[in-house]
Amino acid sequence: MGRSESLPSAVAEAVHPDAPFWLPFTPNREFKTGGARLAARAEGIYYWDDQGRRIIDASSGLFCVAAGHGRREIAEAVGRQVAELDYLPPFLRAHGKAFELARRIAELTPGDLNRIFFTNSGSEAVDSAMKIALAYHRARGQGQRQIFISRERAYHGVNFGGIALSGMANNRRHFGIGLAPVAHLRHHHLQENAFTRGQGAQGAELADDLLRLINLHGAENIAAVFVEPVAGSTGVLVPPRGYLQRLREICDQHQLLLVFDEVISGFGRLGDNFGAQTFGVTPDIMTLAKALTNGTVPMGAVAASQRIYDGIVAAAGEQSIEFFHGYTYSAHPLACAAGLAVLDIYRDEGLFERAQKLSPYFLDMVFSLRDLPIVTDIRGIGFLAGFDVAADGAPGVRGHELQKRLWDAGLHLKTTGDAAILAPAYIAEKAHIDEIGDTLRRVLKSF
Repeated sequence: MGRSESLPSAVAEAVHPDAPFWLPFTPNREFKTGGARLAARAEGIYYWDDQGRRIIDASSGLFCVAAGHGRREIAEAVGRQVAELDYLPPFLRAHGKAFELARRIAELTPGDLNRIFFTNSGSEAVDSAMKIALAYHRARGQGQRQIFISRERAYHGVNFGGIALSGMANNRRHFGIGLAPVAHLRHHHLQENAFTRGQGAQGAELADDLLRLINLHGAENIAAVFVEPVAGSTGVLVPPRGYLQRLREICDQHQLLLVFDEVISGFGRLGDNFGAQTFGVTPDIMTLAKALTNGTVPMGAVAASQRIYDGIVAAAGEQSIEFFHGYTYSAHPLACAAGLAVLDIYRDEGLFERAQKLSPYFLDMVFSLRDLPIVTDIRGIGFLAGFDVAADGAPGVRGHELQKRLWDAGLHLKTTGDAAILAPAYIAEKAHIDEIGDTLRRVLKSF
């Protein structure tokens, strides 16, 4: 059992119906009354639970831990930073690692997306991107552009800006009308593309929904269009061929900003630095997070084009604050130290290239599940895949049961409703992919 031997009794005693911890996105009553699934440590591509059982991590935690768990390089970098400079207010002050990390990110981003604004999460990055879009249009004398366009089944975090953009009903329905106005394109998950590996042949014309919304609201009133290059949290919806290109074309024709939410798809997940490069479409703004620090220290970022930054800065008076926005922990020294160590690992170990090389083997494994009657669709690109299981009564009931059975069988993954999402760490070997596939098949056959 190793280091976890002394943990089970203490951890188990902490979990009871009256425990103070309020878990996010979790049925708390079930979890605290016999349904708890607890982890005690992690290393490489594995977790160990509170009983010392090894559990393979098939989704990089929550798409964060792309370089694998327990990287000493990151821990040592963060430890040194605590001793050197633990915190600095980010307003009117800065430290060298913030400039260095911004430069390193800008070397990876496409086009001229070379101005980096740091946040603490993907949710904050999305809200910051919305503010940047509004500030840019106001700076160029078009402050009436206040409408945002998003898409059905989209996930853009859980702050009020993000849930307004969200196209996932349960993330919206409990919190009132949210921020207005936001209009939604139809999603592009079509039955004609079922069990398609990579981009489907059908559905590019759905991008023309944007023209319908332009005709309804007026292009002069629309600030930006937000999309995930691959809709990740909803179940890995890969865009049809030509879809993103068509969105870019329409945005250019009507002077709309195009924003890519790359919180999941960024930092090598699709094989390239970002999904924008995988699909050959450069947005005006990108949101980043998750794999930026390998999940070790919370951090997000917005990458904006030089044109947008210059427009906002030039509109302000001398010695004036150009953008009235930021967070107490923006560009936190510990997060910057972690981010720099992570980018070194990605570069020095060639992890993006490694994931790209292993992608065909990974996708072969996932699509081999097609013969199971319970599996109703499979999608995948790069080192990211999702599959749907047949509903059992209310939507999400079977998906919830699936993730519990998988954990008990020694595998962790993310489920959303009746969709299961796979995103292994880039350090995975073929043997790890085989282990994931064998466990999935065994558990899916148990239904």
